[in-house]
Amino acid sequence: MAWHLFRLGRWSFVHRRIVTAVWLALLVLMGAGSATLAGQTNDNFSLPGLESTDAFALIEQRSPGTNAEAATARLVFEAPPGQTLDTDANQKVISASLAAAATAHVQKTEGVNPLTTVTYSENKKVGLATLSYTVTAVDVTAADKDALEKAKEVAQDAGFTAAFGGDAVAAEAAAPTGEIVGVAVALVVLLVTFGSLVAAGMPLLTAIIGVGIGAAGITTLTGFVELSSVTPALGSMLGLAVGIDYALFIMSRYQHEVRTGRSLPDAAGSAVGTAGSAVIFAGLTVIIALVGLSITGITFLTQMGIAAGVMVAIAVLIALTLLPALLGFAGPRVLKGGIKFLKQRDPEDDGVRTNGRRWVEGVSRYKWPALVLGVALAAVISIPVTQMELAIPDESTAPAGSDSNIAYNLIAENFGAGANGPLTVIVDTAGAADPLGAANSALTTLQGISGDVVSVGLSGVPAGTPDAAVQSALSQQLQAVDFASITVIPKSGPADSSTKELVGTIRDDLASLPGDTGARAMVTGQTAVGVDISQKLTDVFPLYLAVVVGLAFILLVLVFRSILVPLKAALGFLLSVGVALGSTVAVFQWGWLNNLIGLDVTTPVVFILPLLLTGVLFGLAMDYEVFLVTRMREAYVHGTEARQAVIEGFSHSARVVVAAAIIMFGVFAGFALGDDVMIKTIGFGLAVGVIADAFLVRMLIVPAVMAIAGKGIWWLPTWLDRALPNLDIEGEALLEKLGPPSGHRETVSAGQ
Repeated sequence: MAWHLFRLGRWSFVHRRIVTAVWLALLVLMGAGSATLAGQTNDNFSLPGLESTDAFALIEQRSPGTNAEAATARLVFEAPPGQTLDTDANQKVISASLAAAATAHVQKTEGVNPLTTVTYSENKKVGLATLSYTVTAVDVTAADKDALEKAKEVAQDAGFTAAFGGDAVAAEAAAPTGEIVGVAVALVVLLVTFGSLVAAGMPLLTAIIGVGIGAAGITTLTGFVELSSVTPALGSMLGLAVGIDYALFIMSRYQHEVRTGRSLPDAAGSAVGTAGSAVIFAGLTVIIALVGLSITGITFLTQMGIAAGVMVAIAVLIALTLLPALLGFAGPRVLKGGIKFLKQRDPEDDGVRTNGRRWVEGVSRYKWPALVLGVALAAVISIPVTQMELAIPDESTAPAGSDSNIAYNLIAENFGAGANGPLTVIVDTAGAADPLGAANSALTTLQGISGDVVSVGLSGVPAGTPDAAVQSALSQQLQAVDFASITVIPKSGPADSSTKELVGTIRDDLASLPGDTGARAMVTGQTAVGVDISQKLTDVFPLYLAVVVGLAFILLVLVFRSILVPLKAALGFLLSVGVALGSTVAVFQWGWLNNLIGLDVTTPVVFILPLLLTGVLFGLAMDYEVFLVTRMREAYVHGTEARQAVIEGFSHSARVVVAAAIIMFGVFAGFALGDDVMIKTIGFGLAVGVIADAFLVRMLIVPAVMAIAGKGIWWLPTWLDRALPNLDIEGEALLEKLGPPSGHRETVSAGQ
């Protein structure tokens, strides 16, 4: 394998114009597709086969032409100081505002009476109007959104405070803060690592080209498939991080090969043949972890995983081909053009006693205390995981001052937090002998739930309607569609754990309805969908972990030809996940130091984080394991004593692994500073996880364990050793075939 990669790297170096032209053409092609074919993202998460989504299907089946998942917008009006909304003048303003919001996609807005269609707070100072659309959120047009803006302006011009929220209102596209911060951090780290602007710029350039191709491809895909807004963001986040890191490892090895006297084309081939082998297997572990999300059967997670996996694959291919091509254009300038105040040094020079060598020697000397300290620290930071709550983020986490956040807070303060996420109970009476009696039985049961419910009523019937009118409306609904729709307003907000418990309580209390009446009840609405999906993710998590870790374990056995090294890597990864999730719970759910990342509220952990973080972080953790331990094995197979091989391998690779970890941390931390709470949570969790894995696990626990195990860490049953193919990840056969460098060892001073 190393020999074939050597040939690929050398060919790319020599035929640099062809390679560069192909990648640039692909970038232009994807950019053109993005500009002409892109569609909109959709963050209305749903999953077939759940009670909440089955209810949507029943509504659409019984009511042809009805879209149960259609978008809604909530318009909130607050009267001018000292006034109420029930005056004739203010009623005219509300009527004009609602009329301005009317478009072809809005149901029943023209000629309406605001006294009956708007819900008012007890003091009549705040009103809430809900607009229902005939299309889903992804199909809400620019004209629909402009109409909402116009409706708000009409009210504001009359002195009202007005805002709108709901899923019909797409979040504004965020500035690329994460990418900018990540690139800035990467540039500083690369300059310090290489001491040369030319050398530092190449990993950045290749990573940006790769992200550009992948991101444009994902954007183009939105014109054909509905994707979550998290999908392109996650792809860009990972593509930038691994793209820089993979190029960094190959660039470091290239400089080392040139300094030892190898010719430039052979140095490029040798770097790709050795470090490139590690890049391929590191990339494969990330891709396995990401594509493995498809086993959950959850569409949006599968899309995220595949899109991010393709982005990682692009990063690997670019590092193996485009980077050598650019090295061909740069020639010897990669080793020159140094910055005066930065010292150029070969991090793999055996003659230099680096800080990494001093560190690993200390860890090897005090191996047991190092191991105990590392594990204990990880365990303590992981404690908050025991209190983790999962939910879909609601508008309470929208940026302060945004329309969505203002609307959410006005509704919560005047109607209760639960009005932002009402529950809908669908009572299917098709199998009931007495449909009206069955529906009333369910209504009575719901009205008997105490403590966690603000109100229960027939959907579409205003509160306070006489009972006779309610019964008439219920009877008409049952005759028309064979189901009753009941609205339950919780006391707590959509993301609160109390609301999740209320969904369970309602289902438990209505569990006897089929046996008693022949009807069945289903709890639905976006809040219930979030509860069901969170539970589905929790249930599928053990299977996902077993499959992904199992496949990666097999891959690592092939790479390291050892049983204990992959086992150690997997156990160390669990510590990293614990630290990442524990820190996320402490900051987001408990509010510890949350102002430092621009979060002014507490919120449950984003429902997809545990599974997504586990998949992504596992792949990235194996990156560091492969890059770090490969150099240790390289020293071991060349005859170095096992414990000394740990020191030698660590000394050679620690500097670039540290640089890679800091770069990846910078990229993820940049996304953690954004406004979208879902992206913020993912970025924060990955940033903490990467730092914990690189420094706590790979730099402390791994060398301690390997120093304790000694030669035993490389144990492999004889029968398995004979059965496994020799992939030559360390490039031993390649280096023997190439022979020693024929040139002289090159030295480069800081000023060259």
